Amino acid sequence: MSRFVRWYGSSPLHLLVLIASFALTGYAMVRLFALRPLGVVLWFVGAAVVHDLILLPLYSLVDRSAQAVLRHRAPRMPYPPWINHLRVPAFLSGVLLLVWFPLVFALSRPYPEATGLPIDVYLGRWLALTAVLFLASAVAFAVRLRRLRHTDGAGEGRPAPGHGAGP
Repeated sequence: MSRFVRWYGSSPLHLLVLIASFALTGYAMVRLFALRPLGVVLWFVGAAVVHDLILLPLYSLVDRSAQAVLRHRAPRMPYPPWINHLRVPAFLSGVLLLVWFPLVFALSRPYPEATGLPIDVYLGRWLALTAVLFLASAVAFAVRLRRLRHTDGAGEGRPAPGHGAGP
């Protein structure tokens, strides 16, 4: 077993799950290509172009800006990595918006008949869910800070890694 882990780099369960996910992806691709091959190709090319040319620079700029603003306002940030408490809810909210944007922005007409809900409820629900995600992240950060301060009395003045602290 240790020889396999050294050779592969992880457990056999990891390899099994990876093979199963590739098999499921392959099955889905075969089914999608059978129905709309041109649509699938256009979607993948469009997704790659939109991600690489628009979304990646945009969320990189937002991430760097958040780090710069918060670093300048509080040069000695607490020890837990605070930026991930902004990244995770922003990512989840963005994924939800990406999946449901036709409903959130009231661009889709057939769904009200299928769901029985009016088209104008989705924006409010997405905003509420986004607020809950950021609130839960803030509570998790506060719990981490409290736990850190109770377990390590010297942790209050210790800067976070990458926030002006020496080696």
